[in-house]
Amino acid sequence: MGMLATLISGLASGETVAAVHRARTAAIVYVIAIAAALCGLGFLVGAAYIWTAMRYGSLAAALGFGAGFLVLAGLILLIYRISAGSRARRRAQRRNADMKAIGVTAALAVLPSLLKGKGGLGAILGPAVALAAYAIYRENVKSDDPDESGRT
Repeated sequence: MGMLATLISGLASGETVAAVHRARTAAIVYVIAIAAALCGLGFLVGAAYIWTAMRYGSLAAALGFGAGFLVLAGLILLIYRISAGSRARRRAQRRNADMKAIGVTAALAVLPSLLKGKGGLGAILGPAVALAAYAIYRENVKSDDPDESGRT
């Protein structure tokens, strides 16, 4: 209920409207700046083409610029493919951290009701002791297959 009251008071005070207005204004300014930068970049490429065409001829300039942009596109795609593995690892780590946080939060939310119930502390300690015993067992068991134990 307190969070809803905070949200309603924020809307009533106009802070939310002001924040949305600032964000919209910033987005418009950034879009205009990016458009101007792209126009400037286009004119610089055009000027470089004109200079190259005057120096080496229009056919050589067109072939050079075409090949240069194809090489640039290939490099961008190559770098993207190389970095895809690290991005996937980061996403997996983030997912694991989020799942652990959700699990801990859920456990902490259920803890008071488990402690009040009939089983009390035994309802919590039983599975925890079993899990710890299983982890100790898995750590100490020797396997004949090196792939199964994870060691070489």
